[in-house]
Parts: sequence; C-alpha cells; structure tokens
Amino acid sequence: MKTITISLIITIMTNVQSFAQDSDALPYHRISDPPAEYTAGAVAARMVDGLGFRYYWATDGLKKENMSYRPAEDVRSIRETIEHIYGLSRFLLGWLHGGTAGQPAEDATFEVLRAQTLRNFAAASRILRSANDEKLMTFMSKRGDNELTFWYMLNGPLADAIYHTGQVVAFRRAAGNPIPQGVSVLLGMKK
Repeated sequence: MKTITISLIITIMTNVQSFAQDSDALPYHRISDPPAEYTAGAVAARMVDGLGFRYYWATDGLKKENMSYRPAEDVRSIRETIEHIYGLSRFLLGWLHGGTAGQPAEDATFEVLRAQTLRNFAAASRILRSANDEKLMTFMSKRGDNELTFWYMLNGPLADAIYHTGQVVAFRRAAGNPIPQGVSVLLGMKK
C-alpha cells in the first residue's frame, strides 16, 4: 500500500510539472492535427504552421558558437539570418494585424528572438485559420505607392521565411551542429 501511495504521488507530481512546462512551452514543438475542412484561410495557416515547425527545429539546440557561423564572408551569419526571419515574422503578423508585432530590444538574446518569432508565427496562423475568403481579401500591406494584397504575403514574407529557415538548417549542419534526429517535416512531429 505504501509503495502504491508513493508511486501515485510521484505520478501526480510528474504530471503537474509536465503540465506547467507545457503551458510555458514555445509553439511548434509539433504541428497540431490538420483542420477538418479545406478553406483558403486554413491552407494559409497550415503553411505558417509548417514554417513554425521547421523554424522551431532549425533553431532548437543552436549554441552560442553557432551564431557567428557564415559559409562565406558575404553571407549572413546564423544570428543575422535568425534576425531576418524574426523581421519577416513581424512583417507577416503586421500584414494580418494591420500594424506591427512587438519588437524586442536590439540586443535581444537569441532565446528572446526565437521565442518571439515562434509566437508571431502562431499568432499569424490563428488569424489565418479563422479568416474566410472575404477576410483574406482585406489583408493589405502598403509598400511605397503600392497596396499589396494577401497574394503578395504568400510569395513575399512567408516564402522568404521558409527559404531562410532552410538556410539556418544548412548553416548549422555545416557548422557541425545538425538539427536533432527524428524530426519529420511530413508528419510535423519529432519521433
């Protein structure tokens, strides 16, 4: 009886600790199940979710010494690429929000940039998931004299962020710190 009570207490404490960690966890450790229906907003949200998942694992386990790695002198470092992706996440969320996302201090740590980037992607996904076709047509961005529609968001900041996330993966591999094994971008989970 004493063993069962101790085991039960340990199990409850472990579950409470796990729940507390999960509530503070960054988004995109895995991708949630796909939506039940195909809508334009759901498809766009799923693209952002795919980006968020890839970014999560591209940046998970990066070390301080990786941040300055650059494959050539005229190429952004890993840190500079992460800062650029953060800027794209702000631009994407601002496009959907009609403003801009919050900006950490210029000297923000990698951990702060990573967390805010992931949260920006999650917020953008939530907005898109709930948007119907009419709402999607209202997402505009002003660039100079041009008013750019939602279509430009897809081939602009979203595609660019996916591209640069792939660069982080390649750069960290070249720096000797590949992404963790078992990450399945197809299934959206780490095995």
